[in-house]
Amino acid sequence: MYYWVRPLLPVSVRRYLQQIYLRDWERIPFPCWPVDTSVNNLLEQLFLLSIRASGMVEIPFIWFWPLGLQACAIMTHDVETTLGRDFCQTLMDMDDSYGVRASFQVVPEERYLVDEKFLSQIRDRGFEVVVHDLNHDGRLYKSRAQFLERVAKINTYGKNYKSKGFRAGVLYREQLWYDALEFEYDMSVPNVAHLDPQRGGCCTVMPYFIGDILELPVTTTQDYTLFNVLNDYSTNLWEQQIEIIIRKHGLMSFIIHPDYIRKTRERKVFDSLLGRLADLRERERVWITTPGEVNRWWRQRAQMSLVEDGDGWRIEGEGEERAVVAYARERNGKLAVSFEKSCESGKSECVDTI
Repeated sequence: MYYWVRPLLPVSVRRYLQQIYLRDWERIPFPCWPVDTSVNNLLEQLFLLSIRASGMVEIPFIWFWPLGLQACAIMTHDVETTLGRDFCQTLMDMDDSYGVRASFQVVPEERYLVDEKFLSQIRDRGFEVVVHDLNHDGRLYKSRAQFLERVAKINTYGKNYKSKGFRAGVLYREQLWYDALEFEYDMSVPNVAHLDPQRGGCCTVMPYFIGDILELPVTTTQDYTLFNVLNDYSTNLWEQQIEIIIRKHGLMSFIIHPDYIRKTRERKVFDSLLGRLADLRERERVWITTPGEVNRWWRQRAQMSLVEDGDGWRIEGEGEERAVVAYARERNGKLAVSFEKSCESGKSECVDTI
């Protein structure tokens, strides 16, 4: 019923209803707020047990990001209304001023006019177009039959828009049905979804494959939620999430709606976030890129091979010129990684990053 009347409701009424619906969110014990890294922690423990079981001093692996960069961040803009569509040029100007390229998630039907001129304005400036649901009515996954009927149209729009990525409206998801999507990547799964209508979460800050589709999880709080549910007009929560994700060398994925940052107060918060991302790029060696580039890199990385070469290791495969060998070892009972061979091997000093 909510989605039937939602287009008629002012933001103040929507905010009130959402706060009632989400009022118990702080009492949810799992996933862990504000970022859940349970899957990452389990994989680290498996890596540690593998080192112990093998009797090896260290185990080489292909580093998560190109050129040894420490983490990754992507900016995404969900365009929900005509007002948001008309604000996209201003939003691109803001992104451009900090050297950030983003993706724009475009709703193909009912919400606003989508023509080739609008799409070209996005692509010609180096930004990406992603298909955002079909009509954003919250009922994409109402039934398998309805999903298949709609996904046929969604796939066609993907081809027409030259889009390789998809995001469902309201971050609804049913991963078992993803085989019907003809896209290379999806961005509909939150890391922790306490403040979303469909709760749960994937509990990882890394991309991962669901069949042939690469999932780029949403790992930070959306702007609408920050402003209208939490009543927070600062970057403090984002800073907490950034710190946790960088510590795990993960993916920071942001959703900023052109519909909700048109006012001065909200725009200042977004400008601060962009400034922070530019700082992370320079000071923390974070890769600020687009979802399409993450998809391309992660697929290349999945096909690369580690080859032993004399007393060392090298990487073979498409994209190998950007790939870096890293080494995992045990240090004081915990997993430690570096780009150098271990001290025990006598090759170089250890440079732990976890």
